[in-house]
Amino acid sequence: MRLGEKFWSAHLEAAKHKGSSLSSYAKRHGVSVKGLYYWQNKLKATDESIESRQASKFVALRVREAVDEPRACGCSLVLPSGMRLELSDLPSPEWLVALGRAAQGEH
Repeated sequence: MRLGEKFWSAHLEAAKHKGSSLSSYAKRHGVSVKGLYYWQNKLKATDESIESRQASKFVALRVREAVDEPRACGCSLVLPSGMRLELSDLPSPEWLVALGRAAQGEH
């Protein structure tokens, strides 16, 4: 993170922590209201871009024929399409969100 990003990010975190509006925070601390809103939008867009890149990673799957008998596994997911995924461990919440978005055709 660059110096400008660190400066504005710190102010945005402080305003959020104090629970005050950006305009009242800016007045109390002598910083630009426009600057706060600009950096809030810029940093949010950067965070969303990183999330979308992480969510768009491919995951290797091994496809097997359907089996009628239940198997013991850590996690079993049934998608709206009827596809059943059996995983040995619980996946991360981020992976589940990415899977849900992909199943709905979102990017």
